[in-house]
Amino acid sequence: MLLGLLMEAPAHPYELQRTIRRRGKDRVVNVGQRAGLYQTVNRLHRDGLIAVRETVRETARPERTVYEVTPAGREAFTRWLREMLAEPREEYPEFPAAVSCLPMLPAEDALRQLERRRARLSERLARLQEEIAAATGRLPRRALLEEEHRRALLAAELMWVASLTEDLRAGRLAWD
Repeated sequence: MLLGLLMEAPAHPYELQRTIRRRGKDRVVNVGQRAGLYQTVNRLHRDGLIAVRETVRETARPERTVYEVTPAGREAFTRWLREMLAEPREEYPEFPAAVSCLPMLPAEDALRQLERRRARLSERLARLQEEIAAATGRLPRRALLEEEHRRALLAAELMWVASLTEDLRAGRLAWD
C-alpha cells in the first residue's frame, strides 16, 4: 500500500497514514500504530524500494522526511500486486484457529459465543451494505472493490456461522 501511494506522489509517513485513513483503506491495511508505519517505511528505505526525496520543516513542526518510490520499488510493487491478484495464498486469520479449538468449550458456551458473533456479523454486514450503497454513484466502482470483497466475505462467514449455530442448537453437532 505504501509503495502504491508513493507511486502516486512523494510523501512523508504521517501524510501516508492520513491518506490511507482518508481513503478508508485503513480497513484493509493496519496503520493504527504509527510506530509500525515508520518501521515499514524504514524497511522499504533500507531495502532500496524508496528513497529520501527531501527533508522539509514547516514552522512550529518537526522535520519531516519525504520519500519517493525507486525504480526497484515500482518493480517490487508491480510484482507483489500481480502475485496477490493471481495466486491464492494461505492466510492465517485468528477465527479459523479458534474454530479448530471450539470443542474445548462446553457446547452451550460455544453456541452462545457463536450467536454473539452472528449478531455482530449481521450488524457489520448491514453497516457495510449501507456504506457501499451511500458511496455507489458518488465514487467509481474501482474505489469500492475492497469493500465489495469485505461484504462477500462477511456474508459468507455470516451464512456459515448461522448454519453452525443452527446445527449446535438442533443437536446435529455435539460434543461432551
